[in-house]
Amino acid sequence: MLHAGSAFVTTMTSRTQETIELDARHVAHNYSPLPVVAASAEGVWITDVEGRRYLDCLAAYSAVNFGHRNPEVTATAHAQLDAVTLVSRAFHSDRLAPFCAALAELCGKDMVLPMNSGAEAVESGIKVARKWGTDVKGVRDSNIVVAQNNFHGRTTTIISFSDDETARRGFGPYTPGFRSVPFGDADALARTIDENTVAVLLEPIQGEAGIIVPPDGYLPRVRALCTERNVLMIADEIQSGLARTGRTFACDHWGVVPDIYLLGKALGGGVMPLSAVVADRHILGVLHPGEHGSTFGGNPLAAAIGSTVVAMLARGEFQERSTELGEHLHRRLGNLIGHGVLAVRGEGLWAGVDIDPVHGTGKEVSLRLAERGVLVKDTHGSTLRFAPPLVITADEIDWAVHRFAEVLRG
Repeated sequence: MLHAGSAFVTTMTSRTQETIELDARHVAHNYSPLPVVAASAEGVWITDVEGRRYLDCLAAYSAVNFGHRNPEVTATAHAQLDAVTLVSRAFHSDRLAPFCAALAELCGKDMVLPMNSGAEAVESGIKVARKWGTDVKGVRDSNIVVAQNNFHGRTTTIISFSDDETARRGFGPYTPGFRSVPFGDADALARTIDENTVAVLLEPIQGEAGIIVPPDGYLPRVRALCTERNVLMIADEIQSGLARTGRTFACDHWGVVPDIYLLGKALGGGVMPLSAVVADRHILGVLHPGEHGSTFGGNPLAAAIGSTVVAMLARGEFQERSTELGEHLHRRLGNLIGHGVLAVRGEGLWAGVDIDPVHGTGKEVSLRLAERGVLVKDTHGSTLRFAPPLVITADEIDWAVHRFAEVLRG
């Protein structure tokens, strides 16, 4: 709900109002969007139906890592649209195997299970881990250990091990077989793993929780525990991966290689839903025909785009940009600590910023920032997330942080 003094209320034209009202009548209310109606976008900029431009500092939760309408990605999409877009997995396509081979090489693994959404990748990873537990480890009543304050999606199974009551409440009964321990506490993890544990599932850096970076020794200890106890380490890199943190994968910051990567969002280049489970053959090889599938998973259009994304990542330029510009972003945001900001966390071009509640809720600050042409998203009440496309420039970062400072000054 807009507050009475909002610039959006006083300047909103009938076209914007009509669109938002139509949305309210016909679109399920599972989101609470800012009153910005996007009409076009390019690079790091979004233009609304009024012609106002906004610097996108959310990048569709990292799905637009390479910028809106990235020329390499859109060229691939246009070309593939003139060839073939969907045949299902009932047939082979000339785009799927090259994509899977390239992604497997990028991850240092053997095989890829292509899917569509990030939540679908997580669900698929859970199925693979349980099947591996049954067929390889010989477990009949398996459990998977997860981290508190996780975010892996909102399907019924995933919310069953979520701490987010908004996502959970009213959607039971819940799927059993999960054990939750504090994120960053390797000792608690060691105590919780037992002979029936088949996997540890976690985000290397927790996104929705507020860009929470674990203690330095945590992920290496998780890796060692999983190896020692014959348990699969599953890294959900759907938001943190693919150059967002300055490395190809967030796990790379600690020199850790999981047994299974869960990928999504940026893998589709901001154009197509595309996700993947990536692992070695002794893990993904437990799946046989008919045990898992997806009509759209690995379709030629998505696979062609995914191949382009992998080629772009293999060059390393986006990882370098995220590292260098991330340092600039964190330095500029860090200068606001004590001036309306309580803390800044993150890696690369990914920052969680805790706002002094005296300045309002995260949603209220997000609204005031949008009025000044900067789009961010709140989480957990008073935390803002800054995650611009990796094509942003230092001058654009300065422009956004300057307007953030103006909002905090009131």
